[in-house]
Amino acid sequence: MLGIFAGLSAFTFFYAKGISYLSDDPQACQNCHIMREQFDAWNRSSHKAVATCNGCHTPKNAIGKYAVKGINGWNHSAAFTVGGFPEPIQIREFNRKIALSNCKRCHQEIISRMVENKNGETSDCFACHGNVGHQERE
Repeated sequence: MLGIFAGLSAFTFFYAKGISYLSDDPQACQNCHIMREQFDAWNRSSHKAVATCNGCHTPKNAIGKYAVKGINGWNHSAAFTVGGFPEPIQIREFNRKIALSNCKRCHQEIISRMVENKNGETSDCFACHGNVGHQERE
């Protein structure tokens, strides 16, 4: 039984191009048809010149990056297998916090000049820039 599970897992990993998810290649993000629209929009955006998908959607440190990739890989596999995802796809709060942290890290110079809220925090970037990184060029 263990052999069947291992063989089925290996086949699924190979069929789903699992090894590609360990890279930083943005092409891996469009392996799933539901991400093509986001990939195409990123491909036309100004962020293409400075950031890949992992640059915005995973932590900067290697351990955090691969932990998040593992968590997301499991969640995406489960959702796509059983069909439990919204269309259009939406970012979850866990991943939204990571992306927001990366926005603030890369754009620290601009953010430092912004007015802080009453809690001493900068505003939520996504309140005004909700689709940044995936927008079409004007």
